[in-house]
Amino acid sequence: MAEVRYVPVAVVARPHGIQGEIRLKIYNQDSELLHAFVATARKPAGPVALKLRLADKSERPLVLTSVRDADKAMLVRIEGVADRNGAELLRGAEILVPRDAFPEPEEGEFYACDLEGARAMLAGVEIGKVTGIQSYPTCDALLIARPEGPLEVPLVEAYIASVNVADGVVDLRTIDGLL
Repeated sequence: MAEVRYVPVAVVARPHGIQGEIRLKIYNQDSELLHAFVATARKPAGPVALKLRLADKSERPLVLTSVRDADKAMLVRIEGVADRNGAELLRGAEILVPRDAFPEPEEGEFYACDLEGARAMLAGVEIGKVTGIQSYPTCDALLIARPEGPLEVPLVEAYIASVNVADGVVDLRTIDGLL
């Protein structure tokens, strides 16, 4: 049985109110993924659980008891957190979701987490490994670790020839002007 891969989808921004509700900053504003993990008396959380990654990088199971959208954020209640002090202790913690819970991407689309570790290729030569994606107001950029130092490549057609998630390869057209 393969190990479940967990992916960060949100970070605890701050407490909201005095009864333990928490404001999350969602990494993908369009995602409804966390709504599917709310445990209620009528609907159990399901076969896979969420995790909470704390500031010290330790992880623990997480049960969301309520989720509601709020102005570019999400307000949640977490089982076992009943007041503002408990919520404050979670500030900066990340909410992790099993990768298998993500919906299938549309044709030609991919999830940023699926590119981590991909080989960045330029003219058939590996120049580094993708370590993540950085979002900017104008475009997203691939973060590539190279022996010569890190490189950010805009995720636009002028720089990216192709992305093959299945093979773990990103073919670059050029890196001219980026160094």
